[in-house]
Amino acid sequence: MPKVRWGVLGVAGIAVQKVIPAMQRGKDSQIAAIASRDLRKARKAARALGIPKAYGSYDELLADPEIDAIYNPLPNHLHVPWSIRAAEAGKHVLCEKPIGLNVDEAKRLRDVRDRTGVKIGEAFMVRSHPQWLKALELVRGGRIGEVRSFMGFFSYANSDPANIRNVLEYGGGGLMDIGCYPIFTSRLIFGAEPRRVLGLVERDPKMKIDRLTSAILDYPAGQCIFTCGTQIVAYQRVHIFGSRGRVEIEIPFNAPPDRSCRIFLDNGRDLLGAGIKTHKLPKCDQYTMQGDLFSRAVRDGGEVPVPLESSIRNMAVIDAVFRSAESGRWEDPCDRLR
Repeated sequence: MPKVRWGVLGVAGIAVQKVIPAMQRGKDSQIAAIASRDLRKARKAARALGIPKAYGSYDELLADPEIDAIYNPLPNHLHVPWSIRAAEAGKHVLCEKPIGLNVDEAKRLRDVRDRTGVKIGEAFMVRSHPQWLKALELVRGGRIGEVRSFMGFFSYANSDPANIRNVLEYGGGGLMDIGCYPIFTSRLIFGAEPRRVLGLVERDPKMKIDRLTSAILDYPAGQCIFTCGTQIVAYQRVHIFGSRGRVEIEIPFNAPPDRSCRIFLDNGRDLLGAGIKTHKLPKCDQYTMQGDLFSRAVRDGGEVPVPLESSIRNMAVIDAVFRSAESGRWEDPCDRLR
C-alpha cells in the first residue's frame, strides 16, 4: 500500500528531534517535505533528516500537490490558523496539542473540517501507546473494580523567558503544555466527561504563565486530581484507584522509545507491595504509532486516533480550570459546549 506523504510546518524541536524521525520509521508514513519561514533552516533540517523537499514558507508547502497530510507542531497560538489554512488547501492535519487556545478555537477547526471534508486530529500520542491500551484493558476488564480516583503528576524545570513555553501570548504555561495530558487520560480512563472542575493556579510574577497548577475534576463515577508544574523537579506518574485494586503507570506521558515501559497492577494485599504484578510492555515509539494510525485513517478511511470532538471537550476542561482559578468556584466545562 502507498505511504501517506507528509509535510511538516516549521522546524520545532519536537518535530525534528522526535516526531519526524519516528514517522520516518513507520510503515504507512513518508515525510516528503518540511517548511520554515527561513529557507536556510528548512534546508538544514531537510539535509539532516533526509527529507526530499524544503520550502521557505508554509504556504509553499501547502500548495504542493504531492503532499497528502500536514503535521503542525507550531507554537500553540498558530495551531488553529495554520491548521485551517492546511485544511482549506485540501490537506489532512495532525496538529500538536493543545489543539487551540480555547474551546471556541477548537470549534472553528471542527467547522472547517466538516466543510472541507479532510481529516483533522490532535496529536495526543499517548492514546496509541500500548501501556495506555493495557491500562484501559485492565480497567475495563474489572481488574481493579470500579474506578474511583485518578491521580496524576507531570512537571519539568524551565524558567527561560525566551522559551516558547513561557510566552503567555503564545499559549504558554503548564496547563496548556502538560496539564492537558492528565485531563485527556483521566477522561479516557473514566470514559466520561467531568461534571465540574476546581482549579488553583500560581503564575510566574514576571512571565505571567501558570507555573504551578492543580485541579480536581469531578466525574460521575469518581474524581481526578492532578498537578502540573514548569519550575520544579521533572517527574511524571499516574495512579488509577479502584474499589479492589489500582494501576500505576511509571512513565505515563513521555514513554521512552528505546526501552520497555512498566505498569503495575496492585490488588491491595498490603502496603509493602506483595500484591503487585508488573506488566512490561515491549519497547515502541508512540510517535511512529500515532503517525501510522493517522496515515491509515487518511488512506483507508475511518477515524483518526484523537478526533476533534474529543479535543473540543478536552479544551473545555482546560478553559474551566482557568476560569475556576479566577472565580474561586467550581466551573462547569459543558457551559462552553452548549
